[in-house]
Amino acid sequence: MGKKEVKTNAMRILDRMKIAYKYEEYACNEFTDGIQTADMLGYDHDLVYKTLVTTGKSGGYYVFVIPIEKEIDLKKAAKAVGEKSLEMLPLKELTKVTGYVRGGCTAIGMKKQLPTVIQEDAGRLSHMYVSGGKLGMQIELAPEDLKKAAGAIYSDVVRV
Repeated sequence: MGKKEVKTNAMRILDRMKIAYKYEEYACNEFTDGIQTADMLGYDHDLVYKTLVTTGKSGGYYVFVIPIEKEIDLKKAAKAVGEKSLEMLPLKELTKVTGYVRGGCTAIGMKKQLPTVIQEDAGRLSHMYVSGGKLGMQIELAPEDLKKAAGAIYSDVVRV
């Protein structure tokens, strides 16, 4: 018998939606940032995106998928989701809110579907890489497929 493939919640959702993706697992026992991960796997930094979770003045949660080398512009991000202001979700609340751990957080298959925004430049890519839903896993998929699976919109939310 071969080793059983371990599917994350994100992968099960992509399978159910019949969305094509590839995944790559790598040795990782603790959080590494997207840049280190991209370098380790030989990925072009422009194709690797990180998932950030914020909380709004209203108490709502919002997810942003942005390039690993960029920083979120909280003013632009708040405007994109119709909030007065946003702040980063405290790390200690990440798993409780999303069901995912730091470094393994992805916009697909969170505990609850949260409003999600993908940095608009991603729409021009043929494919992109995002976390696969656990430490040590990256998923490659088309930006339009991520948008569909996460119920996301595109908007410009990064600092220039």
